[in-house]
Amino acid sequence: MGEETGGEQVNGASGRWFEDLPVGLLVRHALTRTITEADNLQFCLMTHNPQPLHLDAEFAADTEFGERLVNSLFTLGLMVGVSVGDTTLGTTVANLGFDETTFPVPVFIGDTLRFETEVVAARASGSRPDAGIVTFEHRAHNTKDQLVCRSRRNALMRRRPT
Repeated sequence: MGEETGGEQVNGASGRWFEDLPVGLLVRHALTRTITEADNLQFCLMTHNPQPLHLDAEFAADTEFGERLVNSLFTLGLMVGVSVGDTTLGTTVANLGFDETTFPVPVFIGDTLRFETEVVAARASGSRPDAGIVTFEHRAHNTKDQLVCRSRRNALMRRRPT
């Protein structure tokens, strides 16, 4: 379908209604983010993840990567979080689940990421006439244009109020 570069206001909500999410819609999110050491450290602390590959520079220096890796779940959360304002803010009922999440290239402290979301499936809800189910494919790329994260997310989206 079409490509867009940011969210548009729809009846006062910045998210999109089910009807505004056709299969093929590609949203390139304007917000980019440079990952800091504090981001990685705080996320690991909040999630009780003591993995030295994320936290210990000396340990990580002796790995095949040669430096600390950013916690992949932080990358996933950031990628989805950046998408919310342009896709689901105020228009989603519930997040239904994630499928096919991959991290093909590691993220390092100092990497700047850009994000895009594509609608890959959409159907009316069989049990809720006021909603539909949309499958989003979220993608994050680093400044070398390498894909660092990809995930499919199913969301129950509100239909446009009448």
